[in-house]
Amino acid sequence: MTIFKRLVRLPKIYIWQSAKRFSSSRNILKLSERGMYQDMFPNTAANEILNLLNKSPQCVYAGFDPTANSLHVGNLLVIINLIHWQRGGHDVIALLGGATGCIGDPSGRSTDRVALPQDVISENISCIKNNLENVFENHKKYIWSEDENMLKPIRIVNNETWYREIDSIRFVSEIGRNFRMGTMLLKQSVQNRINTDVGMSFTEFAYQIFQSYDWLHLLKEYNCRFQIGGSDQMGNISAGHELISRAAKENVYGLTLPLVTTEEGDKFGKSAGNALWLDAKKTSPYSLYQFFIRTKDSDVERLLKLFTFYSLGEIKDIMFKHKQHPEQRYPQQCLADQLTTLVHGEEGLTKARQATEAIYSKDVKSLISLTPTDMEQVFEGAAITHLLLSPGITVLELGMKAKCFPTESDAIRIIQAGGFYINHQKMKKIDEVITESAHILPNFVTLIRVGKRNYYIVKWQT
Repeated sequence: MTIFKRLVRLPKIYIWQSAKRFSSSRNILKLSERGMYQDMFPNTAANEILNLLNKSPQCVYAGFDPTANSLHVGNLLVIINLIHWQRGGHDVIALLGGATGCIGDPSGRSTDRVALPQDVISENISCIKNNLENVFENHKKYIWSEDENMLKPIRIVNNETWYREIDSIRFVSEIGRNFRMGTMLLKQSVQNRINTDVGMSFTEFAYQIFQSYDWLHLLKEYNCRFQIGGSDQMGNISAGHELISRAAKENVYGLTLPLVTTEEGDKFGKSAGNALWLDAKKTSPYSLYQFFIRTKDSDVERLLKLFTFYSLGEIKDIMFKHKQHPEQRYPQQCLADQLTTLVHGEEGLTKARQATEAIYSKDVKSLISLTPTDMEQVFEGAAITHLLLSPGITVLELGMKAKCFPTESDAIRIIQAGGFYINHQKMKKIDEVITESAHILPNFVTLIRVGKRNYYIVKWQT
């Protein structure tokens, strides 16, 4: 038995035209007006950065290590920031850590990361590359309304390709000599671990050297002078700045993005403690949509500024409309619509809306639009039973075979009291015979609900 989560159904509000009119300025520092940046390195370089941005298109990169086979909502702010750079006419690089993923970033960790087999890392790299390509393509196709040629294509690189060509002795000799132990030991990620019982391995201690060299390599290959990352990446960014200052005598700049939390201080992007993934196989479009729909009023304006492409003026209008009719939860609709489309495209948004309708509508037609896989994702956690459709099976027998009740007496009592539903229809007759035409959907699935929130899925075998 499962207790289904609280869900929200909203009226359909179509808002895409206003969202498409906003394009980012070449001066990417203006995003600080949206609360997008937390720190800058060097912290006195604002005028230098502004001059570079206004002078000519720049190149920026962000790194993604293959610790899982999908990115998650916690990665979205970095991705969206990269898209803002792209909208401003700049060159954007996403670096996949095929090599650094073997080492493990100690930032934000209290223990060493578990070493992943090479085949798992390769698979994760492929999946993350697909995540990034989908998001950038969905933005271009559904949100960006200007000439597509104005958006320079994202460049996705894997740092394994250059580390494979580097001799380890030469790397230590030529690159390692630019680092000072005292500075490395003072990094927050090191300090947080070095004095604990667990300590830190040399492997993770050396991570900052490799990430630093990544930036040096991208500077030489693509004139990449900017790196962005989460707030926990300042130590790695400053290490890269130090290496480039010594080895290449060039000026480079780092920008960190804030750690986004809810009003209660919970890390943004998790539902009931679980990560919300960008891969539809791991987190359905419906689940992603519902996560944003359930955003609290106290959080929604800030999230619209960080995670959508509405202008600040449009966000002000959205919030004004919300104050007039708070029960419509219009800002949450805007947030959920744009982010679901960004991650899963218009098809994903349509599926998310259909799923919402399937839960709240009393019409069996809303369930017919769902595939068996959709049904499992929408009613996540529902017990699934496979049954052979035998002649004469009754409502009571179905309830017992689907394990909806602990005892037959409980089943009889609840069914006769009106607490048993098949495909949204109340069943009160325990001896009513189950038929394909009346109780089974065209996809050979039956949805059972007991009470208000306990769902069960029956897959029929014929």
